[in-house]
Amino acid sequence: MHSLKQTDPEISAIIAKEALRQEDELELIASENYTSRAVMEACGSVLTNKYSEGYVGKRYYGGNEYIDEMETLAIARAKELFGAEHVNIQPLSGSPANLAVYMAAVKPGDKVLGLKLDHGGHLSHGHPVNFSGLNYNFSQYEVDEKTQRIDMNKVREVALRERPKMIIAGFSAYSRDIDWKAFKSIADEVGAVTFADIAHIAGLIAGKALENPVAIFDIVTTTTHKTLRGPRGAIIMCKSRFQKDVDRTVFPGIQGGPHDHINAAKAVCFKEALQPSFRAYATQTIKNAQAMAGELMQRGYKILTDGTDNHLMVVDLRSKDVTGKIAEVALEKVGISCSRSTIPFDTRKALDPSGIRLGTPALTTRGMGTAEAILVAGLIDDAVRHHADDAKLNGIRAQIRELCRQFPLYGNDA
Repeated sequence: MHSLKQTDPEISAIIAKEALRQEDELELIASENYTSRAVMEACGSVLTNKYSEGYVGKRYYGGNEYIDEMETLAIARAKELFGAEHVNIQPLSGSPANLAVYMAAVKPGDKVLGLKLDHGGHLSHGHPVNFSGLNYNFSQYEVDEKTQRIDMNKVREVALRERPKMIIAGFSAYSRDIDWKAFKSIADEVGAVTFADIAHIAGLIAGKALENPVAIFDIVTTTTHKTLRGPRGAIIMCKSRFQKDVDRTVFPGIQGGPHDHINAAKAVCFKEALQPSFRAYATQTIKNAQAMAGELMQRGYKILTDGTDNHLMVVDLRSKDVTGKIAEVALEKVGISCSRSTIPFDTRKALDPSGIRLGTPALTTRGMGTAEAILVAGLIDDAVRHHADDAKLNGIRAQIRELCRQFPLYGNDA
């Protein structure tokens, strides 16, 4: 960072402050994680200088010999990691990857079935303000009001009624296993393409802690920066029969030149995820989430679905007489980052909903275990209960800082 400090001390100072924030605070946003130094080095490499529109062996620019070598390696690693027939590593992020899937598999106006946003889905799964809802005719399934779980019988009812051309399975705020085979069975019954968005749980799947849908579904997308611990980006995996349509939709359909430095960092994170230690990480991430959820429930909090099978939980705060925004602000004051979250059938607005979403991927990356997860749950409870008491919040913040310093992230090397 020496050159940056000399060239642009203002930006250098901002980065330094963010590095200190990450060292001294806890990240419980379920969609965030910490990359390795190796991933960051690839992101900041000379590969950022290169333009390489096209694919391996079929570029529209010269000088891509080593880019081809890098992309070939990244694809091979992703195939090995997920057991995929075909992988496109070029999508710039999750929503563009999902857009490519829609464009490759269905036509504008076609019927698509996805999980409703405030029931745990994602904007790109059919929300009316998103490109998905604007361009495709979406029907959406919901979770059961009593259990907050996806009821596959109800999904089948909707699918039989609507006859969608594509069915999406995946989420951004759902804490239970997905029954991939049941989704596939329903899709086969109505003649629909199957599309799995595993952005949140890709690392848990890669680490063999959750079932892998890649062999079951037609097309699978994932980001690389959540539980996979890679750079901010995405990939698309699909059966061979979708290969041409997916590739030509990514380029030249919606993107120009790929971000080669990020693709190299993806290759690094795939290699890291292929190591035995990553399996231990994936397993521990789930154990930590279950320990945190259990402790919060012991303290009287309502966790949607009454627990978790993965890395996240949605906390219904109505019984505590606070809103998601109040809790998020209080937790930020003590050095815990989380995200406010709607709950199914929420009567409050999305900017100040009834819940918060918590996740353990980043906490686990720091080396924390179930004892620390339980401790953090207690500190969350303290902060929420004393959200209006700044003196109390300052004391909790000191405890968080001390805990973080016992599990340093990058130290002076950030």
